Amino acid sequence: MLDKIVVQTRLAVAAAKMDEPLAKIENQVVSGSFAFSGAIKKAEWALIAECKLASPAKGTLCNKYTVLELAQIYASNGATALSVHTNTAFHGHIDDIAKVKAAVELPVLCKEFIIDEYQLYAARAAGADAVLLIAAILSDAELVRFLQIARELGMDCLVEVHTLAELIRVQQTEAQLIGINNRDLQTFTTTIAQTFTLLKHCEPDRVLISESGIKNGEDAQKLKTAGVKGILVGESLVIANDVAVMTRELALSGSK
Repeated sequence: MLDKIVVQTRLAVAAAKMDEPLAKIENQVVSGSFAFSGAIKKAEWALIAECKLASPAKGTLCNKYTVLELAQIYASNGATALSVHTNTAFHGHIDDIAKVKAAVELPVLCKEFIIDEYQLYAARAAGADAVLLIAAILSDAELVRFLQIARELGMDCLVEVHTLAELIRVQQTEAQLIGINNRDLQTFTTTIAQTFTLLKHCEPDRVLISESGIKNGEDAQKLKTAGVKGILVGESLVIANDVAVMTRELALSGSK
C-alpha cells in the first residue's frame, strides 16, 4: 500500500510541477521560525492532533467534522500542535494547511509522503511549520538533503521510523524530532510496544514522538512515563464519541 501511495504521489507531484513550477512556488515562500519544534520542546507533554478524515486502509473515518472544525476543537482542548494531511489518499489537500493556519494559532505539520524537494517548498508556501519525512521511502542522501532544505526554509522535520534499522539511519543525520510509528508496514497491525522497544536505542538529545495505535489517556500516560516527549494521534481522536473530551484525555488534561 505504501508503494502504491508513493507511485501516486510521484504522479501528483509531476502534475503539480507542470501547473505551478518550482520557481513560482519559491516566490511565495516566507521563511518560517521553527515554531513546531519550539512548541513541542516548550511543552511538558505534547499532543500533535491530526485532522484525519480518511485512510487508504479503512476509508472514511470522519464525516461529522471538516478539517477546519477538527483543528478548532483540538486547539480549544489542549493540543500542542496540529497535523494536517495533504495527500488525496487521506482526502487531504495542500489548501487545508492555509485554512487551518488562518483559523488557529497552533503550529501545523504537513502530513505528506515527501519524495521531492518541490513538496517542501509547497508545504512552506502553504504555511506549514513542519513536514513529515518517512525514512522507509527515502534514501540516506534524500533524508540529508530534505533536512537541509527544510532548515533553510525555517521548517522543522518530524522524521518517521518503523524499525531499528531505520532509527539507526536517522540518528546518523541531524534530525532532532523523531517519530516512532507503531504500525508494522508488513501486517498493518499497531502496538505501542514498538515505541518501548526502540526507545532504548534512541540517543538522549533527540526529541521522540510516538505515532499510531495510541487509543486513550492510559496509553499516553505510559508513553510519557517511559520518556517519550509526545504523541501524534489521528484515528482515535476522529472516531471518538466526543472529540473534545478525547483531545483533553490525550493531552493529559492540558499538562504542559
